[in-house]
Amino acid sequence: MRISYETAAAPGRPHNEDYVVTGPRWVAVLDGATAPAGVESGCKHDVPWLVAQLGSALARQLATRSQGSLPDLVSAAIRATMAAHADTCDLTNLDSPSSTVAVLRQQGELVDYLVLCDSPIALQHTDGTLTVIDDDRTDRLPGGRPYSLELVRASRNRPGGFWVAAAVPEAAYEALTGSVEASTVSGALLLTDGVTRLVEWYGHTWEQLVDTAATSGPGKLIRWVRQEERDRGAPSIAKKHDDATAAWLTW
Repeated sequence: MRISYETAAAPGRPHNEDYVVTGPRWVAVLDGATAPAGVESGCKHDVPWLVAQLGSALARQLATRSQGSLPDLVSAAIRATMAAHADTCDLTNLDSPSSTVAVLRQQGELVDYLVLCDSPIALQHTDGTLTVIDDDRTDRLPGGRPYSLELVRASRNRPGGFWVAAAVPEAAYEALTGSVEASTVSGALLLTDGVTRLVEWYGHTWEQLVDTAATSGPGKLIRWVRQEERDRGAPSIAKKHDDATAAWLTW
């Protein structure tokens, strides 16, 4: 397996709230989220701290528990992250920092995947077709965007709402998961939503994104989305730029 990735903070932003960890046979991509300005999160730490803690804990799980299921490993990583700040922060606060998680791992003859919240994975098959694993539950909350803060609080890590890595280890078991034969996969693309706006906002196809990563590397996707943001702007309810991460794997 060959893994390449690039991650970049949004222009003008000092810190990147995305995070990537990799090993010989796995990669995980995280995208942190924080409470809006003026909302008390109950946590003394910032989002980069959270994703670094969660990513590091997940890397340890992936490296040392090679036979564990991905939901078990993500759940254990959430528990370890909670333990790291349980004595200093209010983990019951519904506005506490959180993160998406996308994991891809080769385990013998199988490729396992997990997608928790909106950091999707696209699998490129040897026959040229694509399978996109996209947890779009944040797009299907009632009432349409922009969502109110009260709605997000009531929906986070609740049945019928959406699931994310925060302070509920059981959220890992609500992720989209599965396995495919390694012999049927030629490539895989993991993205944060700072890159998937190429599809969601600007009308490009998943095939175009995968082809670009395959021919020009994942960094090309970030340069592409920045150009689109400059040229075409953003929807009125969204920020113009976001942290952006792309990881590309080949076999």
